[in-house]
Amino acid sequence: MSRVVPIHSWPGSYYVNGEKRWENGTLSLTRTMVHFVSGRTKESVAGFRLSGVVAIKMESSSFIFGTLTVLEEGNVKHWFGSLKPNRVVVYNVLEHFWRERLLSPASEAPGAKGQPSKGRALISLVAESQRRLEDTGVVLSHQGEQFDNVMQGLEKIDSDLGLADKLLSELESPSWWPFGKLPWKSQQDAKAEDAAARAAAPAAGAGSGRNKVIASIPAVVSRGGDGDLKPGCLSVLVSSLEVRDADRRLLHRFERGDVDEVRVHGPYEITVRQRFIGKPDVCFRLLSAKMPEAMSVLEMQYKKKVELAGEYAAFTATPAAAASSPCDPEAPSWGQGLQQRGQDAEPPPEVPAGELSRLRVQAAQPSVSRAEAQELRQMLMQLKSLALEAETELERQDDVLDDLSGSTDRATAHVERHTCRMKRLL
Repeated sequence: MSRVVPIHSWPGSYYVNGEKRWENGTLSLTRTMVHFVSGRTKESVAGFRLSGVVAIKMESSSFIFGTLTVLEEGNVKHWFGSLKPNRVVVYNVLEHFWRERLLSPASEAPGAKGQPSKGRALISLVAESQRRLEDTGVVLSHQGEQFDNVMQGLEKIDSDLGLADKLLSELESPSWWPFGKLPWKSQQDAKAEDAAARAAAPAAGAGSGRNKVIASIPAVVSRGGDGDLKPGCLSVLVSSLEVRDADRRLLHRFERGDVDEVRVHGPYEITVRQRFIGKPDVCFRLLSAKMPEAMSVLEMQYKKKVELAGEYAAFTATPAAAASSPCDPEAPSWGQGLQQRGQDAEPPPEVPAGELSRLRVQAAQPSVSRAEAQELRQMLMQLKSLALEAETELERQDDVLDDLSGSTDRATAHVERHTCRMKRLL
């Protein structure tokens, strides 16, 4: 068996067709391979690539015994039984990674080991754009704080004007006046109510940018860490995280400020937790073949809440993998070293004699490698996240400016009205 750390393992049994018997052991899944290791001899009993799988089904043996079957190319069928916690969970995980393997782009052709200047130049341009956008975000945040301070000042002014209105009302309707309001008071109240009604029209469209989706990936979801993994998806929004089932029904929404922990168990598995006092935590465990894409955004949005689990150390056994920590902002791409470790080498394709010269010419031309394309994709997702957050902040500041304008107009009208009332009293 390969020394690659498995994504997931389950105890179970495997039917050895040649010997007509069941062998107890462990079924393990890596990013590209499925292995079964005997619990008695500790040797690999079966192993095959996900790319060579034709079908994965839940069937029954001749004794009405629930099993999981995997049909491989060449009409080779593998039978797995007594899987724990149950065969449905194992089926959901295997089927997810098999489907994502089929949908992933073709593996990179061997021989292109150099880093093309075109790819590095694109990465440099995107990195520079990201730095500029981050600087813009800092300026927007500072400007938003200034607007908030001005808004608080206007609220204090409004409170003081309310107190002045109360005092003026007492002066205009003294306790010794036996007929209620003074003659001019009723007309002023009618005008004031009409002006307040016109100024109270609510602003529409507030918060529209907060519900924009930055990234959405298919995943296998378990609530509370109970091991009952079911198909679903994870959506990363500007202001929240959404966990949905296979029918896109919302299972739970984590508001951005409510997320207390994002625990990374491996390159493809995380746990999101929201803690409560006096009642159970809300916890979801998510396993996805596309988790590195979402982690590039999660790390940026929740960097102070991302924690590495103990089992994560197994995936960083080599210096190259450890250099690509998800908490390291200088790392070129999240989990890039882990993906390279976790990816079993595909057999080199057979090249016809007439195509060899054409392949050599293509290899000599500068191009963007698969690793660089993945890095660019993750950087662009981070740019998208920054841009959406900047747009949300701008929309919020637009709403604050509208409120400031309305509050200023109301304060000006109140001051003029109070001035007229005080002149009448003098």
